[in-house]
Amino acid sequence: MNRYAGRGDLVLGATVTVVVVAGTVFHARGFHVADLKAYAMIVLGTAALVFQRRFPLPAVTVAALSTAYYYIGPFPDGPEMITFAIASFLAAARGQRLSAYLGTAAGLAVFAWAEFMVGPARVGRFLSVLAWVLVVLCAGEISRYHRAYIAEARRRADEAERTREEEALRRATEERLRIARELHDVLAHKISLINVQAGAALHRREPEQAYTALSAIKDASKETLRELRTTLGVLRQVDEAGPLAPAPSLDRLGDLIKRTKDAGLPVRVIISGDRGPLPAPVDLAAYRIVQEALTNAVRHAGTATATVIVRYDAEHVVVEVGDDGKGADVPEGNGIRGMRERAATLGGALAAGPRPGGGFLVRASLPLRSDAM
Repeated sequence: MNRYAGRGDLVLGATVTVVVVAGTVFHARGFHVADLKAYAMIVLGTAALVFQRRFPLPAVTVAALSTAYYYIGPFPDGPEMITFAIASFLAAARGQRLSAYLGTAAGLAVFAWAEFMVGPARVGRFLSVLAWVLVVLCAGEISRYHRAYIAEARRRADEAERTREEEALRRATEERLRIARELHDVLAHKISLINVQAGAALHRREPEQAYTALSAIKDASKETLRELRTTLGVLRQVDEAGPLAPAPSLDRLGDLIKRTKDAGLPVRVIISGDRGPLPAPVDLAAYRIVQEALTNAVRHAGTATATVIVRYDAEHVVVEVGDDGKGADVPEGNGIRGMRERAATLGGALAAGPRPGGGFLVRASLPLRSDAM
C-alpha cells in the first residue's frame, strides 16, 4: 500500500465520521451524554474503514457488528448504516469478496438474532435491511467488473499498440534486408565484372584488346551507378520522379549474359516453355538469382563455361545456372544465402552445390502464385 492510498483511507474514515456523527446529532436534536455508547459505535465503525484495505475481513466484520449493535441498542436514529455500506462496497469492489460476504454475514446474523428475539413484527425490517445490503454488495461487484473491464481494455489497447510497433519494426527490418540484398547483388556482380576486365586490361599487350576491356569497364560502372540510384531511391522520403531505366527482369537477361561474356565467361542460354505474365517479385528474384550465380561463376569457376536454363510452366518459373569450372568447393557466403532468402520469401526453394560431374550448380524454383506476394 503506498502512502497516497493510506492518506486516502484516513480522509475517508474522517469524512464518514463527521457525516455520521453530524447526522446522529441532528436526529437526536443535540448531543447527549447518555448517547456516548452510540457515538463510540460510530467511531469504532468508521475507524475500521481506515484499515479496510490492509485488513479487509476484520474491518468489514467490525463495521457490520458495530452497525448491528447500534440499531439493536436504544440509541438515537442516525445514518450509521453508511459505515457498513461503505465497508461492504469497498471490499466487494476491490475483489476482497470473501471478506465482504463473511463480514456482512456476521453483521446480518447478529441483527437477525436481535430482530427475531424481539418478535415477528420486526421481520419486515430485517428483510428490508437484507435487501439493502444485497444492493450494496451487487453495486460493489458491478464496480469490480467494470474496473476489470477497463483494465482489460487498456491491456488490449497497449498490446495492440505494441503489436503495431513490432509489425512496423518487422516490416522495416524486412525492407532493410531487401535493400541489402539488392545492393549486394548489384555491387557483387558489377564490381566482379569490372575487376575481371581491369585484370585483363593489365595483362593484355595489344591496345585494341585493352581498349575493349576498358570499354566493358565503362559500361559496367555506368550500369552499376544506375542500378545503385534505382535501389537507393526507395530510401528517399521526398517526392521524386520514378527511375527512368526499367527494373531488372528476365526480359533483360540478354544484357546480363552479354556483360558476363565480356568478362571472359562463355555463357549458353536455354529457355523452354511459354512465358506468361510474371509477378514483379518473381521476375526480379529470378533475374537476381541468375545474376548472383553468374557472379560467383566469374569469381570462382576459373576457365569454364556456364549454362543458364530458364523453364516456364503454369505454376512455376525455374532457373538453373551451372558451370564446369573449379569452384565446386567454394563455401556458402552472403550471395548464396541472399539467393536462398529471395526464393524462400516467395514461397520457393533454392539449392546450390557442387555438380556430380564437376563444377557448381544453382537451381531455384519460384511459384507464380504465393501467399507471400
